[in-house]
Amino acid sequence: MTFTVTNEGNPTKYLAIDCEMVGAGAKDYRTRWSGIHPRDLFNATPYPEARKEILRLLMGKVVVGHAIHNDFKALGYTHPSALTRDTSRIPLLNQKAGFAEKECASLKRLTKAIFDREIQTGRKGHSSVEDAKATMELYKVVEEEWEMILVSKSRPT
Repeated sequence: MTFTVTNEGNPTKYLAIDCEMVGAGAKDYRTRWSGIHPRDLFNATPYPEARKEILRLLMGKVVVGHAIHNDFKALGYTHPSALTRDTSRIPLLNQKAGFAEKECASLKRLTKAIFDREIQTGRKGHSSVEDAKATMELYKVVEEEWEMILVSKSRPT
């Protein structure tokens, strides 16, 4: 698997993550979606070492991702929910995109609807860098309003 961790905005507070996963076995690299070929992994950082570094980067940060539970699952990690922002579950984004409030829209559809920009195109697979950047850009569209909503929900009534 490959991970992309992108600091945007305040580099000490926010971090976007996207994981492209490969399968198990000699021929199951899911290249169509992951963009990863066997040759890409020859000199790759071993998973335990990469995981340790990624978890170090995530500590204390607001982590932004799209369907981020999948990324955390790949890491075998649980991030504090108060510090997790999942762009697949933000009604404000859906409203701005013209989608149903409860719809779980794909990153590709949200990016197209809000920025009129295509991502995840071509036959080389997804780019975890492109996906992480798009996720952070989407978050920034609703950041101020979303954070106010989260603060108001966390206050005692």
